[in-house]
Amino acid sequence: MPERQIQRTQTGVRIEKSLLKVLKGLAEYCELSLGDLLEGIVLHSFEGKAPFSEETIKVVNGLKAVYGCSLTAADSHQLLEAEQ
Repeated sequence: MPERQIQRTQTGVRIEKSLLKVLKGLAEYCELSLGDLLEGIVLHSFEGKAPFSEETIKVVNGLKAVYGCSLTAADSHQLLEAEQ
């Protein structure tokens, strides 16, 4: 498949702290930038496809344990931000 030229933009997305640490660790493991990892996850999700292999899920679970991330899909859209 030929490479596609795209235009990227900076974004000010806010994300839960431990989840970001897991994503950064996974990006490093996969030798991708955080942006490339997120694009891949989103594109797979848009097509109803799982973005990760069983092996990668094991890595994710290990990173979640290291960074204390206990969030699951059930927590989606249910998180309340602590007052600062």
